Amino acid sequence: MHKKINYYFLAASILLISLGILFLANLSAPASLRVSGNTNYYLFKQLFALCVGLVLALVAYKIPLQFVKKVIPFILGINILLLIALFFPVIGVEHWGASRWINIGGFSLQPSELLKITSVLFLSAWLSNRVSEKQVKGFFKKAKDGYSNFVSIFLPILFFLAIISAILLFQKDLGTLGIVVTALLAVYFVAGTPLWHTILLVVTGILGALVFIKIEPYRMQRLIVFLNPEADPLGIGFQLRQSLLAIGSGGIFGKGWGLSVQKFGSLPQAMTDSMFAILGEETGIIGCVILVSLFVFFFWHGIRIAKEANNRFSKMAATGIMTWLVIQSFMNIASTIGLFPLTGIPLPFFSYGGTHLIAELVGIGILLNISKNG
Repeated sequence: MHKKINYYFLAASILLISLGILFLANLSAPASLRVSGNTNYYLFKQLFALCVGLVLALVAYKIPLQFVKKVIPFILGINILLLIALFFPVIGVEHWGASRWINIGGFSLQPSELLKITSVLFLSAWLSNRVSEKQVKGFFKKAKDGYSNFVSIFLPILFFLAIISAILLFQKDLGTLGIVVTALLAVYFVAGTPLWHTILLVVTGILGALVFIKIEPYRMQRLIVFLNPEADPLGIGFQLRQSLLAIGSGGIFGKGWGLSVQKFGSLPQAMTDSMFAILGEETGIIGCVILVSLFVFFFWHGIRIAKEANNRFSKMAATGIMTWLVIQSFMNIASTIGLFPLTGIPLPFFSYGGTHLIAELVGIGILLNISKNG
């Protein structure tokens, strides 16, 4: 059954992508000049990623969804191999104390960003083939293959989550792990699996996160700074302090486009983690409210695509993709204004970084495909 694509979602996507590139062009100029002597250095790299992402988004839009279900296990397998390859010093490139990038011809690839979409599509495909209506009515009810739901559905998912968690934790990427796990839990819940399964996974995840925060001193320090921003204002709390200063100095209407002071080096990671703070400094509360409203509009129509999907795979995939984008946006913006601990998560479509932009564009392509064909 063919439908019309959701043009509201398409328009919101185009507007977010366009604004992201325009704002990065403005924000990245000082850093580009310091690194290369060219004010467009980072912009050109992001534009290259945009071109790659748009081509892949078109492929994702045109490709039959049934074919996606067939090939996604192989794509996920390649993604996991790339993640494992990061542990080899010859391949993995280290930045800020973590080895999460592969250098290919002068461009960096971050496999963990691709995992956000490959894992969602894989789990959606697996559950749509594995879980029938009869299998989801009871927690220990026997399925057709002779195994209980707990053994045939829950334990394989738990094992899958354990593998992903181990890889990302060894790469010290708890923020990405939180996004991936949350998106996968949303897929698992929408699949119609017993509610007890989801509750047990959520409780296990929360307890695991608390343990991993406790055993890593820098994570514990971030949590302490989140609870008390004045605890270490010149150390680990410096980024949050400068971020709040940038937003506060913007006032209601902002200092004006391109007139940020913080982007000249006062605010750490201004192009990635803290881009929303610079936006607040230059466009004020008005600009921040407009951007958040645009994201809400984008999310609303993305969820509508999931709600109107014709089959289980499409519904689960759309839900997982939108959960990933919603959670990532919330975590970035909330951490910038002190409502969530700093995680190093990029703001979708805005933050500098080619791999996350490519993954997000592929996600949009899949959603538009589902809105028309799914």
